[in-house]
Amino acid sequence: MDNLEFLMNSLWTMIGAILVIFMLGGFILLEAGSTRMKNAGHIAGKTIFTFGISSLVFWAVGYGFIFGGDANFFVGMSDFFYSGAQIPDAAVQTTVFFVFQLAFAGISLTIALGGFAERAKLSVYLIFSVIFSAIVYPVIAHWIWGGGWLAEHGKQDFAGSTVVHLTGAMAAFAATILLKPRIGKYNADGSANPIFGHNQVYTALSVLILWVGWFGFNAGSTVSVADGFFGFVALNTNLAAAAGAVSALLISWVVLGKSDITTMLNGALAGLVAITASCAFVDTWGAVVIGLVAGILVFYSVRFFENRKIDDPIFALSVHGTAGVWGTLSNGLFATKELATVGQPGLFYGGGFHQLGVQALGVVTCALFAFVVSFVILYVIKKVSGLRVTEEEEIMGLDISEHGTYGYPEVFLPKDETKSM
Repeated sequence: MDNLEFLMNSLWTMIGAILVIFMLGGFILLEAGSTRMKNAGHIAGKTIFTFGISSLVFWAVGYGFIFGGDANFFVGMSDFFYSGAQIPDAAVQTTVFFVFQLAFAGISLTIALGGFAERAKLSVYLIFSVIFSAIVYPVIAHWIWGGGWLAEHGKQDFAGSTVVHLTGAMAAFAATILLKPRIGKYNADGSANPIFGHNQVYTALSVLILWVGWFGFNAGSTVSVADGFFGFVALNTNLAAAAGAVSALLISWVVLGKSDITTMLNGALAGLVAITASCAFVDTWGAVVIGLVAGILVFYSVRFFENRKIDDPIFALSVHGTAGVWGTLSNGLFATKELATVGQPGLFYGGGFHQLGVQALGVVTCALFAFVVSFVILYVIKKVSGLRVTEEEEIMGLDISEHGTYGYPEVFLPKDETKSM
Protein backbone atom coordinates (compact mmCIF):
# COMPACT_ATOMS: atom_id res chain seq x y z
CA MET A 1 0.00 0.00 0.00
CA ASP A 2 1.42 3.38 -0.97
CA ASN A 3 1.40 6.39 1.33
CA LEU A 4 -1.37 8.20 -0.56
CA GLU A 5 -3.74 5.24 -0.23
CA PHE A 6 -2.91 4.99 3.48
CA LEU A 7 -3.66 8.67 3.98
CA MET A 8 -6.91 8.50 2.00
CA ASN A 9 -8.08 5.44 3.92
CA SER A 10 -7.32 7.22 7.18
CA LEU A 11 -9.11 10.39 6.09
CA TRP A 12 -12.21 8.49 4.96
CA THR A 13 -12.34 6.49 8.20
CA MET A 14 -11.97 9.68 10.27
CA ILE A 15 -14.87 11.25 8.36
CA GLY A 16 -16.88 8.12 9.14
CA ALA A 17 -16.00 8.42 12.83
CA ILE A 18 -17.12 12.05 12.90
CA LEU A 19 -20.43 11.15 11.24
CA VAL A 20 -21.05 8.38 13.77
CA ILE A 21 -20.29 10.65 16.72
CA PHE A 22 -22.59 13.28 15.24
CA MET A 23 -25.36 10.68 15.39
CA LEU A 24 -25.45 11.41 19.12
CA GLY A 25 -27.13 14.68 18.18
CA GLY A 26 -29.78 12.64 16.40
CA PHE A 27 -30.28 10.44 19.45
CA ILE A 28 -30.63 13.52 21.68
CA LEU A 29 -33.40 14.88 19.47
CA LEU A 30 -34.99 11.44 19.08
CA GLU A 31 -35.20 10.71 22.79
CA ALA A 32 -36.07 14.26 23.81
CA GLY A 33 -38.69 14.63 21.09
CA SER A 34 -40.22 11.24 21.91
CA THR A 35 -40.65 12.09 25.60
CA ARG A 36 -42.07 14.97 27.62
CA MET A 37 -40.52 18.40 27.82
CA LYS A 38 -40.07 18.20 31.59
CA ASN A 39 -37.25 15.71 30.92
CA ALA A 40 -35.70 17.28 27.82
CA GLY A 41 -32.67 18.95 29.43
CA HIS A 42 -31.88 15.82 31.43
CA ILE A 43 -31.99 13.66 28.30
CA ALA A 44 -29.71 15.97 26.35
CA GLY A 45 -27.21 16.33 29.17
CA LYS A 46 -26.98 12.67 30.16
CA THR A 47 -26.34 11.69 26.52
CA ILE A 48 -23.21 13.85 26.42
CA PHE A 49 -22.19 12.77 29.92
CA THR A 50 -22.48 9.05 29.17
CA PHE A 51 -20.60 9.38 25.89
CA GLY A 52 -17.80 10.90 27.93
CA ILE A 53 -17.86 7.90 30.26
CA SER A 54 -17.93 5.50 27.33
CA SER A 55 -14.95 7.22 25.71
CA LEU A 56 -12.81 6.96 28.84
CA VAL A 57 -13.73 3.33 29.51
CA PHE A 58 -13.13 2.40 25.88
CA TRP A 59 -9.66 3.96 26.10
CA ALA A 60 -8.90 2.19 29.37
CA VAL A 61 -10.15 -1.33 28.66
CA GLY A 62 -12.78 -1.52 25.90
CA TYR A 63 -10.45 -1.35 22.91
CA GLY A 64 -8.10 -3.88 24.46
CA PHE A 65 -10.89 -6.31 25.26
CA ILE A 66 -12.10 -6.13 21.64
CA PHE A 67 -8.92 -5.99 19.58
CA GLY A 68 -6.11 -6.82 22.00
CA GLY A 69 -3.81 -9.80 21.59
CA ASP A 70 -3.38 -12.82 23.89
CA ALA A 71 -7.12 -13.39 23.59
CA ASN A 72 -9.05 -15.98 25.57
CA PHE A 73 -12.53 -17.29 24.79
CA PHE A 74 -14.17 -13.99 25.77
CA VAL A 75 -11.83 -11.05 25.14
CA GLY A 76 -8.45 -9.76 24.07
CA MET A 77 -5.91 -9.11 26.79
CA SER A 78 -3.60 -6.31 25.64
CA ASP A 79 -3.62 -2.65 24.49
CA PHE A 80 -5.28 -1.38 27.68
CA PHE A 81 -5.02 2.37 28.31
CA TYR A 82 -4.40 2.71 24.61
CA SER A 83 -1.19 4.60 23.85
CA GLY A 84 -1.87 5.54 20.24
CA ALA A 85 1.07 3.54 18.91
CA GLN A 86 0.77 2.70 15.22
CA ILE A 87 0.35 -0.98 14.32
CA PRO A 88 2.82 -1.91 11.55
CA ASP A 89 1.26 -2.56 8.12
CA ALA A 90 -2.18 -1.35 9.24
CA ALA A 91 -4.45 -0.20 6.40
CA VAL A 92 -5.33 3.02 8.26
CA GLN A 93 -3.78 5.16 10.95
CA THR A 94 -4.37 3.14 14.13
CA THR A 95 -5.51 6.14 16.13
CA VAL A 96 -8.16 6.84 13.49
CA PHE A 97 -9.39 3.27 13.72
CA PHE A 98 -9.50 3.63 17.51
CA VAL A 99 -11.71 6.73 17.31
CA PHE A 100 -13.95 5.01 14.76
CA GLN A 101 -14.48 2.02 17.03
CA LEU A 102 -14.94 4.27 20.07
CA ALA A 103 -17.83 5.97 18.27
CA PHE A 104 -19.59 2.62 17.76
CA ALA A 105 -19.25 1.76 21.44
CA GLY A 106 -20.80 5.10 22.38
CA ILE A 107 -23.76 4.57 20.06
CA SER A 108 -24.49 1.11 21.48
CA LEU A 109 -24.53 2.56 25.00
CA THR A 110 -26.83 5.40 23.91
CA ILE A 111 -29.29 2.85 22.49
CA ALA A 112 -29.20 0.90 25.75
CA LEU A 113 -29.90 3.99 27.83
CA GLY A 114 -33.05 4.70 25.82
CA GLY A 115 -34.75 2.04 27.92
CA PHE A 116 -34.12 4.13 31.06
CA ALA A 117 -35.93 7.22 29.79
CA GLU A 118 -38.03 9.43 32.09
CA ARG A 119 -37.64 7.36 35.26
CA ALA A 120 -34.04 6.34 36.04
CA LYS A 121 -31.69 8.07 38.47
CA LEU A 122 -28.69 9.87 37.01
CA SER A 123 -26.44 7.77 39.26
CA VAL A 124 -27.72 4.64 37.53
CA TYR A 125 -26.70 6.04 34.15
CA LEU A 126 -23.20 6.60 35.52
CA ILE A 127 -22.71 3.14 37.02
CA PHE A 128 -24.32 1.23 34.18
CA SER A 129 -22.41 3.18 31.52
CA VAL A 130 -19.08 2.20 33.07
CA ILE A 131 -19.92 -1.50 33.34
CA PHE A 132 -21.68 -1.78 29.96
CA SER A 133 -18.75 -0.08 28.22
CA ALA A 134 -16.22 -2.29 30.02
CA ILE A 135 -17.92 -5.68 29.90
CA VAL A 136 -21.08 -6.02 27.82
CA TYR A 137 -20.24 -4.29 24.54
CA PRO A 138 -16.54 -5.27 24.29
CA VAL A 139 -17.21 -8.99 24.76
CA ILE A 140 -19.73 -9.16 21.92
CA ALA A 141 -17.62 -6.91 19.70
CA HIS A 142 -14.63 -9.18 20.27
CA TRP A 143 -16.62 -12.30 19.44
CA ILE A 144 -17.59 -10.90 16.04
CA TRP A 145 -15.11 -8.17 15.08
CA GLY A 146 -12.06 -8.93 17.19
CA GLY A 147 -11.34 -12.43 15.89
CA GLY A 148 -13.43 -14.23 18.51
CA TRP A 149 -15.31 -17.50 18.23
CA LEU A 150 -18.22 -16.12 16.17
CA ALA A 151 -15.75 -14.61 13.70
CA GLU A 152 -14.16 -18.05 13.38
CA HIS A 153 -17.60 -19.43 12.46
CA GLY A 154 -17.95 -16.80 9.70
CA LYS A 155 -20.56 -14.59 11.38
CA GLN A 156 -21.52 -11.75 9.02
CA ASP A 157 -22.16 -8.39 10.69
CA PHE A 158 -20.52 -5.74 8.57
CA ALA A 159 -21.28 -2.65 10.65
CA GLY A 160 -23.13 -3.85 13.73
CA SER A 161 -26.79 -4.93 13.52
CA THR A 162 -25.84 -7.38 16.28
CA VAL A 163 -22.72 -5.84 17.79
CA VAL A 164 -24.10 -2.32 18.21
CA HIS A 165 -27.87 -2.40 17.86
CA LEU A 166 -29.03 -5.73 19.26
CA THR A 167 -26.57 -5.43 22.14
CA GLY A 168 -27.92 -2.00 23.06
CA ALA A 169 -31.52 -3.13 22.65
CA MET A 170 -31.13 -6.14 24.94
CA ALA A 171 -29.62 -3.95 27.63
CA ALA A 172 -32.56 -1.57 27.18
CA PHE A 173 -34.90 -4.57 27.51
CA ALA A 174 -33.38 -5.48 30.87
CA ALA A 175 -33.79 -1.88 32.01
CA THR A 176 -37.44 -1.62 30.99
CA ILE A 177 -38.28 -4.81 32.88
CA LEU A 178 -36.57 -3.77 36.13
CA LEU A 179 -37.58 -0.11 36.03
CA LYS A 180 -41.21 -0.97 35.22
CA PRO A 181 -43.53 1.35 33.22
CA ARG A 182 -43.74 5.10 33.64
CA ILE A 183 -46.49 6.48 35.85
CA GLY A 184 -49.74 6.59 33.92
CA LYS A 185 -48.65 4.34 31.06
CA TYR A 186 -51.00 1.47 31.91
CA ASN A 187 -54.46 1.30 33.45
CA ALA A 188 -55.59 -1.18 36.07
CA ASP A 189 -57.13 -3.39 33.37
CA GLY A 190 -53.81 -3.57 31.53
CA SER A 191 -54.76 -1.24 28.68
CA ALA A 192 -52.10 1.21 27.57
CA ASN A 193 -52.32 4.97 27.54
CA PRO A 194 -50.32 6.85 24.91
CA ILE A 195 -47.63 9.11 26.38
CA PHE A 196 -46.93 11.45 23.50
CA GLY A 197 -43.55 12.94 22.83
CA HIS A 198 -43.46 16.71 23.09
CA ASN A 199 -41.96 17.52 19.68
CA GLN A 200 -42.51 15.47 16.53
CA VAL A 201 -40.39 17.90 14.51
CA TYR A 202 -37.46 16.95 16.78
CA THR A 203 -38.04 13.27 16.07
CA ALA A 204 -38.24 13.83 12.31
CA LEU A 205 -35.05 15.91 12.36
CA SER A 206 -33.39 13.24 14.48
CA VAL A 207 -34.14 10.60 11.87
CA LEU A 208 -32.63 12.77 9.14
CA ILE A 209 -29.48 13.30 11.22
CA LEU A 210 -29.23 9.59 11.96
CA TRP A 211 -29.86 8.72 8.31
CA VAL A 212 -26.95 10.92 7.22
CA GLY A 213 -24.78 9.66 10.08
CA TRP A 214 -25.44 6.09 8.99
CA PHE A 215 -23.30 6.63 5.89
CA GLY A 216 -20.39 6.96 8.31
CA PHE A 217 -21.66 3.93 10.19
CA ASN A 218 -21.94 1.60 7.20
CA ALA A 219 -19.91 3.06 4.35
CA GLY A 220 -17.23 4.16 6.80
CA SER A 221 -16.84 0.55 7.94
CA THR A 222 -15.11 -0.24 4.67
CA VAL A 223 -12.12 1.71 6.14
CA SER A 224 -10.91 1.92 2.55
CA VAL A 225 -11.30 4.07 -0.54
CA ALA A 226 -9.18 2.06 -2.96
CA ASP A 227 -11.93 0.46 -5.03
CA GLY A 228 -14.77 2.85 -4.19
CA PHE A 229 -16.77 0.02 -2.62
CA PHE A 230 -17.98 2.42 0.07
CA GLY A 231 -20.30 3.89 -2.57
CA PHE A 232 -22.06 0.55 -3.04
CA VAL A 233 -22.44 0.18 0.74
CA ALA A 234 -23.89 3.71 0.92
CA LEU A 235 -26.34 2.90 -1.86
CA ASN A 236 -27.62 -0.21 -0.08
CA THR A 237 -27.89 1.77 3.15
CA ASN A 238 -30.03 4.47 1.55
CA LEU A 239 -32.27 2.00 -0.28
CA ALA A 240 -33.05 0.06 2.88
CA ALA A 241 -33.84 3.22 4.85
CA ALA A 242 -36.13 4.47 2.08
CA ALA A 243 -37.91 1.13 1.82
CA GLY A 244 -38.37 0.95 5.60
CA ALA A 245 -39.91 4.42 5.75
CA VAL A 246 -42.34 3.67 2.91
CA SER A 247 -43.44 0.22 4.11
CA ALA A 248 -43.93 1.40 7.69
CA LEU A 249 -46.11 4.32 6.68
CA LEU A 250 -48.16 2.16 4.31
CA ILE A 251 -48.75 -0.63 6.84
CA SER A 252 -49.87 1.89 9.45
CA TRP A 253 -52.20 3.48 6.90
CA VAL A 254 -53.74 0.12 6.01
CA VAL A 255 -54.12 -1.14 9.59
CA LEU A 256 -54.96 2.09 11.42
CA GLY A 257 -56.80 3.95 8.69
CA LYS A 258 -54.40 6.88 9.16
CA SER A 259 -50.77 7.16 8.16
CA ASP A 260 -48.80 7.38 11.41
CA ILE A 261 -45.75 9.67 11.30
CA THR A 262 -44.02 8.04 14.28
CA THR A 263 -44.34 4.62 12.65
CA MET A 264 -42.87 5.97 9.42
CA LEU A 265 -39.90 7.45 11.27
CA ASN A 266 -39.37 4.19 13.12
CA GLY A 267 -39.55 2.38 9.79
CA ALA A 268 -36.72 4.44 8.34
CA LEU A 269 -34.56 3.70 11.38
CA ALA A 270 -35.51 0.02 11.32
CA GLY A 271 -34.43 -0.17 7.68
CA LEU A 272 -31.10 1.41 8.61
CA VAL A 273 -30.57 -0.95 11.53
CA ALA A 274 -31.46 -4.01 9.44
CA ILE A 275 -29.14 -3.18 6.54
CA THR A 276 -26.23 -2.47 8.88
CA ALA A 277 -25.26 -6.15 9.04
CA SER A 278 -25.72 -6.87 5.36
CA CYS A 279 -24.92 -3.65 3.48
CA ALA A 280 -21.66 -5.04 2.07
CA PHE A 281 -22.91 -8.56 1.41
CA VAL A 282 -26.19 -8.17 -0.54
CA ASP A 283 -27.34 -6.89 -3.93
CA THR A 284 -29.39 -3.71 -4.20
CA TRP A 285 -32.68 -5.59 -4.61
CA GLY A 286 -31.87 -7.48 -1.41
CA ALA A 287 -31.33 -4.18 0.41
CA VAL A 288 -34.79 -2.99 -0.70
CA VAL A 289 -36.44 -6.21 0.52
CA ILE A 290 -34.56 -6.06 3.83
CA GLY A 291 -35.78 -2.48 4.38
CA LEU A 292 -39.36 -3.25 3.37
CA VAL A 293 -39.58 -6.15 5.81
CA ALA A 294 -37.96 -4.10 8.60
CA GLY A 295 -40.58 -1.35 8.21
CA ILE A 296 -43.43 -3.83 8.58
CA LEU A 297 -41.77 -5.68 11.46
CA VAL A 298 -41.25 -2.51 13.48
CA PHE A 299 -44.95 -1.61 13.25
CA TYR A 300 -46.04 -4.92 14.75
CA SER A 301 -43.12 -5.17 17.16
CA VAL A 302 -44.02 -1.89 18.88
CA ARG A 303 -47.54 -3.18 19.50
CA PHE A 304 -46.25 -6.55 20.66
CA PHE A 305 -44.13 -5.04 23.42
CA GLU A 306 -46.75 -2.50 24.45
CA ASN A 307 -49.39 -5.21 24.82
CA ARG A 308 -47.05 -7.01 27.22
CA LYS A 309 -46.71 -3.94 29.46
CA ILE A 310 -43.14 -3.23 28.42
CA ASP A 311 -42.80 0.55 28.40
CA ASP A 312 -40.21 1.46 25.77
CA PRO A 313 -40.32 5.25 25.35
CA ILE A 314 -38.11 5.49 22.26
CA PHE A 315 -38.99 2.08 20.76
CA ALA A 316 -35.42 0.80 21.17
CA LEU A 317 -36.55 -2.82 21.47
CA SER A 318 -38.35 -2.71 18.13
CA VAL A 319 -36.14 -0.38 16.10
CA HIS A 320 -32.79 -1.73 17.29
CA GLY A 321 -33.76 -5.15 18.65
CA THR A 322 -36.32 -6.65 16.29
CA ALA A 323 -34.80 -4.95 13.25
CA GLY A 324 -31.32 -5.91 14.44
CA VAL A 325 -32.33 -9.58 14.58
CA TRP A 326 -33.93 -9.43 11.14
CA GLY A 327 -30.94 -7.63 9.64
CA THR A 328 -28.51 -10.16 11.04
CA LEU A 329 -30.54 -13.13 9.83
CA SER A 330 -31.05 -11.55 6.40
CA ASN A 331 -27.43 -12.28 5.54
CA GLY A 332 -28.27 -15.96 5.73
CA LEU A 333 -30.81 -15.38 2.96
CA PHE A 334 -29.41 -12.65 0.72
CA ALA A 335 -25.58 -12.73 0.96
CA THR A 336 -24.26 -13.26 -2.57
CA LYS A 337 -21.39 -15.46 -3.69
CA GLU A 338 -19.46 -12.46 -4.98
CA LEU A 339 -19.93 -10.26 -1.91
CA ALA A 340 -19.66 -12.84 0.88
CA THR A 341 -16.05 -12.02 1.76
CA VAL A 342 -16.84 -13.29 5.26
CA GLY A 343 -18.70 -16.55 5.79
CA GLN A 344 -20.70 -18.18 3.00
CA PRO A 345 -23.48 -17.16 0.58
CA GLY A 346 -27.05 -17.10 1.77
CA LEU A 347 -29.88 -19.52 1.10
CA PHE A 348 -31.13 -17.69 -2.00
CA TYR A 349 -27.67 -17.79 -3.58
CA GLY A 350 -26.97 -21.48 -3.28
CA GLY A 351 -25.36 -21.47 0.14
CA GLY A 352 -27.98 -23.62 1.82
CA PHE A 353 -28.86 -23.11 5.47
CA HIS A 354 -25.30 -22.96 6.79
CA GLN A 355 -24.92 -19.17 6.94
CA LEU A 356 -28.44 -18.73 8.24
CA GLY A 357 -27.55 -21.08 11.08
CA VAL A 358 -24.38 -19.14 11.86
CA GLN A 359 -26.33 -15.89 11.89
CA ALA A 360 -28.99 -17.37 14.17
CA LEU A 361 -26.32 -18.68 16.54
CA GLY A 362 -24.83 -15.20 16.75
CA VAL A 363 -28.21 -13.59 17.42
CA VAL A 364 -29.14 -15.99 20.21
CA THR A 365 -25.81 -16.01 22.03
CA CYS A 366 -25.18 -12.28 21.79
CA ALA A 367 -28.74 -11.37 22.78
CA LEU A 368 -28.66 -13.69 25.79
CA PHE A 369 -25.26 -12.43 26.92
CA ALA A 370 -26.21 -8.76 26.63
CA PHE A 371 -29.56 -9.27 28.36
CA VAL A 372 -28.38 -11.49 31.21
CA VAL A 373 -25.30 -9.45 32.09
CA SER A 374 -27.22 -6.15 31.87
CA PHE A 375 -30.07 -7.58 33.97
CA VAL A 376 -27.66 -8.76 36.66
CA ILE A 377 -25.88 -5.40 36.75
CA LEU A 378 -29.13 -3.47 37.05
CA TYR A 379 -30.63 -5.92 39.55
CA VAL A 380 -27.65 -5.45 41.87
CA ILE A 381 -27.90 -1.66 41.54
CA LYS A 382 -31.62 -1.87 42.26
CA LYS A 383 -31.02 -3.81 45.47
CA VAL A 384 -28.15 -1.60 46.64
CA SER A 385 -29.31 1.92 45.80
CA GLY A 386 -32.43 1.72 43.65
CA LEU A 387 -32.90 2.38 39.96
CA ARG A 388 -35.86 4.68 39.81
CA VAL A 389 -36.49 8.21 41.00
CA THR A 390 -39.33 8.73 43.47
CA GLU A 391 -42.91 9.15 42.28
CA GLU A 392 -42.79 12.84 43.16
CA GLU A 393 -39.56 13.34 41.22
CA GLU A 394 -40.92 11.52 38.19
CA ILE A 395 -44.06 13.63 38.17
CA MET A 396 -42.17 16.92 38.46
CA GLY A 397 -39.67 15.80 35.81
CA LEU A 398 -36.01 14.84 35.86
CA ASP A 399 -34.86 18.26 34.69
CA ILE A 400 -35.71 19.86 38.01
CA SER A 401 -35.37 16.83 40.29
CA GLU A 402 -31.94 15.71 39.04
CA HIS A 403 -30.43 19.02 37.87
CA GLY A 404 -32.30 21.84 39.57
CA THR A 405 -33.28 23.54 36.33
CA TYR A 406 -35.47 23.07 33.28
CA GLY A 407 -34.71 22.46 29.63
CA TYR A 408 -37.70 24.73 28.93
CA PRO A 409 -37.61 27.30 31.76
CA GLU A 410 -40.02 29.67 30.00
CA VAL A 411 -42.67 26.94 30.15
CA PHE A 412 -42.25 25.77 33.73
CA LEU A 413 -41.00 28.78 35.68
CA PRO A 414 -43.07 31.85 36.62
CA LYS A 415 -42.65 34.77 34.23
CA ASP A 416 -40.83 36.93 36.76
CA GLU A 417 -38.21 34.23 37.26
CA THR A 418 -37.60 33.71 33.54
CA LYS A 419 -37.04 37.45 33.05
CA SER A 420 -34.06 37.35 35.41
CA MET A 421 -32.38 34.50 33.53
